[in-house]
Amino acid sequence: MRWRSILTWPNVITLVRLAMLPTYVSLMAADRVVAASWYFGLLAATDWVDGYVARRFNQVSEFGKVIDPVADRTVFFVGIGAAMYYGFFPAWTGILILVREVSIAILMVGATALGMERFPVTAMGKKATFGLLCAVPWITLGTAGGWWRIFSVMGWTAIVPALGYSYLSFFQYLPTVRAHMSSGRGS
Repeated sequence: MRWRSILTWPNVITLVRLAMLPTYVSLMAADRVVAASWYFGLLAATDWVDGYVARRFNQVSEFGKVIDPVADRTVFFVGIGAAMYYGFFPAWTGILILVREVSIAILMVGATALGMERFPVTAMGKKATFGLLCAVPWITLGTAGGWWRIFSVMGWTAIVPALGYSYLSFFQYLPTVRAHMSSGRGS
């Protein structure tokens, strides 16, 4: 693989996002929930930024198609896991999110290993991810108390439909994965 196809701007943004995760965990560990929540929001926003840059400047790469979803899942796992561990996010909600994320990761990795042809993320999957990436830092921020509680209301308002979309999109992926496995084996 050539370095030029790996070191594109979108891939650099994705790798920097991964490198920033320890700072987020440090903020959580230091009980700096306001800073950590905003920081998580920044990490979440870079998910949109790297995709935009890749499409806008025609820098979509095979490496990016692999590393971006890995980074997305890693941000979810570390972000939600740290918030739950330090008591800033309800465990039952975090578990619902992470069960779906583990399920989709196993489905995609397993299907790819069995010859599935790649396909783009669905609009519903994008809506679910967007909703969750907004809701998680908002709910976490709301635990700071005071006027920050308004973010908790916003987060709970966003997380209910986002969780519904995330599970619905998972079940919509099943026939798509099956169809792409058939076409992947045929080619």
